[in-house]
Amino acid sequence: MRAIATVCLSGDLRTKLEAIARAGFEGVEIFENDLLSFDGSPEEVRQLCERLGLTIVAFQPFRDFEGMPEPGRSRNLQRAERKFDVMEQLGTDFLLVCSNVSPQASDDMDQAVADLRELAERAAKRNIRIGFEALAWGRHIADYRDAWEVVRRADHPHLGLVLDSFHILSRNSDLSAIGRIPKDKIFFVQLADAPLLDMDVLQWSRHFRCFPGQGRMPLKAFMTELAKTGYDGPLSLEIFSDAFRAAPTEITALDGLRSLILLESLVEGAPWSKTLPATPNYRGVHFIEFTLDEDSAAPLGEFIDALGFRHVGRHRSKNVELWKQGDIHLVLNFETDSFAHTFRLLHGTSVCAVGFRVDDVAQALERARAFKAPQFRGHVGEGEMEIPALRGIEGSLVYLVDDNAASDLQWRTDFELFDQESRDEAGLVCIDHLSYVLPATQLLSWKLFHHTVFGFGAASEHEMVDPHGMMVSQAVISPDRSIRLPLTVSQVQETQPGRFLSEFRGGVQQIAFASRDIFASVDEFQARGLPLLKIPQNYYDDLEARFDLDAELLDAMRSRNILFDRNDEGDFFHAYTETFLGRFFFEIVERRGHYQQFGEANAGIRLAAQAARREAS
Repeated sequence: MRAIATVCLSGDLRTKLEAIARAGFEGVEIFENDLLSFDGSPEEVRQLCERLGLTIVAFQPFRDFEGMPEPGRSRNLQRAERKFDVMEQLGTDFLLVCSNVSPQASDDMDQAVADLRELAERAAKRNIRIGFEALAWGRHIADYRDAWEVVRRADHPHLGLVLDSFHILSRNSDLSAIGRIPKDKIFFVQLADAPLLDMDVLQWSRHFRCFPGQGRMPLKAFMTELAKTGYDGPLSLEIFSDAFRAAPTEITALDGLRSLILLESLVEGAPWSKTLPATPNYRGVHFIEFTLDEDSAAPLGEFIDALGFRHVGRHRSKNVELWKQGDIHLVLNFETDSFAHTFRLLHGTSVCAVGFRVDDVAQALERARAFKAPQFRGHVGEGEMEIPALRGIEGSLVYLVDDNAASDLQWRTDFELFDQESRDEAGLVCIDHLSYVLPATQLLSWKLFHHTVFGFGAASEHEMVDPHGMMVSQAVISPDRSIRLPLTVSQVQETQPGRFLSEFRGGVQQIAFASRDIFASVDEFQARGLPLLKIPQNYYDDLEARFDLDAELLDAMRSRNILFDRNDEGDFFHAYTETFLGRFFFEIVERRGHYQQFGEANAGIRLAAQAARREAS
């Protein structure tokens, strides 16, 4: 059974339960604070869960129980009886008990054994089960092996062990003992991931947990040992996260389900094991679709014309244009009764869709369905191609384009193509990367969406300095590296991404095209009158000091406002246009050798130059 604790989500209890059910979970842990703040009885919560098709798999947490001196011990038993009353109204038979953190707790294991046996005996009279969990910061019981020893010695059929991946992995505990625990004594399993941080474990747990697949804990090793026990009970998510508390409830719930689906695929032959459709092979970003009105049509047309793109076609049934250069296709959508129009109402002139080339569309769709990715189907005219699309997290579309049809058939079928007049382009060959701006609370969601649905990996996280504050960028990248999507967040509204998010609700802000010769491309841009971002001369003086560059090459970069980066893999040249209507901008890049980064070392220079240009206008 796939389950989740209500503490994982933002909102009130009713909102949480509805989102959990819509995401597709079967079970839910009721966190006590959520129940206490609910304006209704436990019986009403039970009825709501029944209507939603949810089983209440646990009520938690019951804290600071074992090892307390009198009169605390007696008060704890009375408190437990009251919780049993609540559980009967909720309709659940499982109470999760956390190891004691009170400074008054005794380190006498015999007393802990006696206390939990007494609690289990009382619970048995109500047909309730007790699960004991070792908190990583427990006063005397902080290791799952000690919790198991207490459960083993208590030897009561209504007392079992709770295994929590965070509490175990955060202490770097030896996992091998898990596989030796009897299946019938593991009552419950809670799962969480986290980034690897060097900090107090309590603060780490309370603020930085995340769903499996979003962090870096060795969950596969944990699940491998768990599988050895034959455990086939609920797999439940318990996440304490500042980001999740601020994120949209529906998105977080769906993320949670995707993370469990991913986790179920890690260990073959386990009771919960599921086989997932393989990741398709990608062939890059095939097209970018802009939504725009007639007022922005001429300015954008002039802008991309100066970039060397040619207007090569018009859609057969829609008010849509096709522009092309090299293997790059730009679709300009002016429709007023369409998805693009709806997206434009929210974001203004913007990128509303992209197309990924894949070798097996059916396989890509099967994987997307397995991870509950919402599919989109728009109006298709007679004789036109139907290209499947998925909705991204912010509402834009990702089309899945068959690799065989992408080269020519798609465009000949849907567009009236013009005669290709002979004229020079600007040497741009393909889409190198697209940079998205998103709310800071959604970075984990975007990473998980691309990891699960598309099989993308995540690159290292980079901090960048805007003149008005800090920003963070982390790219998700297809296995073959043909699709690169840097994701940028900033908590500060005055930064460039902060303003873009505030004014246009985020989305694609930066579009990078690869050039076969960036120097020739920039020369062509300048001849066409394209406004390029001016880079301060001090930058080139510093380049001369940092890199052993040929003087002629340095002068060539200086005169063209081209930036430079180098690492052990190769060299990277890049230049930027000015920002189009204050919204998005284009980057031209040339990679030499095997350079795979994005010129992050130059981000501060670019951001300062853009800020100076904006303030001067």
